[in-house]
Amino acid sequence: MKQYEAFALSRLRRDFFGTPVSSLITLIVMTLLVWLVADVFNWGVLQAVVTPDLQSCRSADGACWGFVAEKWRLILFGRYPYDLQWRAGLATALLVGVLLISAIPYFWQKRWSRALVLAWIFAFVVFFVLMRGDILGLEPVDSDLWGGLPLTVILTLIGMLASIPVGVFLALGRRSEMPIIRTLSIGYIELVRGVPLITVLFVATYIFPLVLPSGWEIDGFWRIAVGIALFQAAYMAETIRGGLQTISSGQFNAAASLGLKTWQIYLYVVLPQALVAVIPAFVNSLLSTFMDTSLVTVVSMYDLTGALRLALGDPQWRQFFIEGYVFVAAIYFLSSFAMSRYSFWLEGRLQKGQKG
Repeated sequence: MKQYEAFALSRLRRDFFGTPVSSLITLIVMTLLVWLVADVFNWGVLQAVVTPDLQSCRSADGACWGFVAEKWRLILFGRYPYDLQWRAGLATALLVGVLLISAIPYFWQKRWSRALVLAWIFAFVVFFVLMRGDILGLEPVDSDLWGGLPLTVILTLIGMLASIPVGVFLALGRRSEMPIIRTLSIGYIELVRGVPLITVLFVATYIFPLVLPSGWEIDGFWRIAVGIALFQAAYMAETIRGGLQTISSGQFNAAASLGLKTWQIYLYVVLPQALVAVIPAFVNSLLSTFMDTSLVTVVSMYDLTGALRLALGDPQWRQFFIEGYVFVAAIYFLSSFAMSRYSFWLEGRLQKGQKG
């Protein structure tokens, strides 16, 4: 223990107080941080109002968390019917629960693989049954009324889960020796990456229905979900292609010498190694998708950020928008931070397993 403390102190002196200039900069930054933290703590805790009392909030010098206490259900669930929000909460909790279970290494064993797949199918089916209703005696709720955290979670999961297989095929197509497949793959990737997501959402919402045959109609939620998935697939393809380039030609030759066919080489030898190599990029895509769902507000769907704007539509509470954005930012930050730390742990675990 003493050796560890001595090492920590020596590194602290070397990194932060090694020279007079670095010592001065360290002291200035520490002073600013202490002042900032103290000021924020005073505003957000000591002088804050936590009860939904409008008069107390207006007379207080600190934060008005009463706005969050008053509007939290609207922020988390959007326009979903108030008395049915238990369904949206249960559906979201089920999806997040399966996601957390899937992240536990114990359930990565082969004997659990089929159970995990069935759990995901069950979670998605129950999610849409609860959210949509109109079955098993549940009151129907149109997808236009979905919003808040449930919408953010489902769009993120659909966007990522659907974009991975499409991205794999596009990445392999771009490396294909067949000119037609290679040209189509490159054309799709470059075309989609050349436009912003907001354009894809506009096309999926307003343009795509115009080209459908007469009498055909696709729910607006699914048009948005497919648009996000196809948009992310183009970026996922380049991520996976980068992973494929880390695999040496010797791996292909060794697998071919064992009599494996091309599809077997990619499925059992190349792709497992390539996907491990791009785990940080996968997490970056996941975080990007999680954040980009906020753009659906431009096509009249209200995710977590959009639901906050609905809450701020109340003129009595509108002046406390900072507290609302801090609340939403905290949800985004905690979720993103957890995913980021998990990716570091997963990357280290997989690399350690490969070395072993």
